[in-house]
Amino acid sequence: MVQFVVDVLLRASDLVLIAVGMSAIYSLMKFPNIAVAQYAASGAFIALVLQRSGIPIVVAAIIAVLCVGVAAVALNELLFNRMLKISSSTAMIGSLAVSMLVSAVFLLAIGPNPTRFSLPITRPFRVLGARMTENQLASLSITTGAILCFALLLFRTDLGRCMRATATNGLLAEATGIDTRRTRNAVVLISGMLAALGGICLTLKGEINIQTGLDLLLPVFSAAILGGLGNPLGAAAGAVVIALAETLITGINFGTAFGRDLLFMPAAYATAGSFVLLVVTLIWRPRGLFVSEVKRV
Repeated sequence: MVQFVVDVLLRASDLVLIAVGMSAIYSLMKFPNIAVAQYAASGAFIALVLQRSGIPIVVAAIIAVLCVGVAAVALNELLFNRMLKISSSTAMIGSLAVSMLVSAVFLLAIGPNPTRFSLPITRPFRVLGARMTENQLASLSITTGAILCFALLLFRTDLGRCMRATATNGLLAEATGIDTRRTRNAVVLISGMLAALGGICLTLKGEINIQTGLDLLLPVFSAAILGGLGNPLGAAAGAVVIALAETLITGINFGTAFGRDLLFMPAAYATAGSFVLLVVTLIWRPRGLFVSEVKRV
């Protein structure tokens, strides 16, 4: 049982920072930025390239996170803001185009083969009977710390109050003296950095390839919708729900039902769990599991 809980938390840590970033952008920009999943892959690839050039992994990760955050703001200013003047669907399609373009760049620059950080190989250790590696523990700790910092920023700082006011009513926030454009750019910067950090934490535990960003898109999008698009901390809870579903699908032994000792679902079917939850949520709770149906006026 403890191993199952650990597996759920580890899978949730793969998704949570990216889902929070996507939901935070939606809360202010009002369109689902599909490119956020590629921001995660970009952070990991930049950190990998920097580490191979001789830069320590911690410094490489910091530089990569900052680079992706700045790039996210630049794309927002140059492309997405202009597309939003046409429609939110245009901006979403534009973000998909950016995502595909980034994948093509990775294919040319990195190649199709999976790659990973150069880290020492360590033996797993046990926590209450559950097996875990040092890299998995580091990834989980970084993710937890980042979510706590984001929550403190959102609820305990002036920037957080500006973010919440702009997300609730941008025109009213601007009328009260809040620089909504600067606030939106700050959110895009933070979201890009969170996504990049999520990609780096994911790569700490395994490999990354040019398909990683696209592979993350469905479970991340599902987590954001489960939590209620525009509710960043709800997206964190949604990531846990998605991780729970995926772990159940791949972790339950169906052997007894078919007269076998062992019979597990292939790992590829985990994505199907995300898709089923997404469809059910859209039908039953279109606003998400953690968003009230009552609107404040």
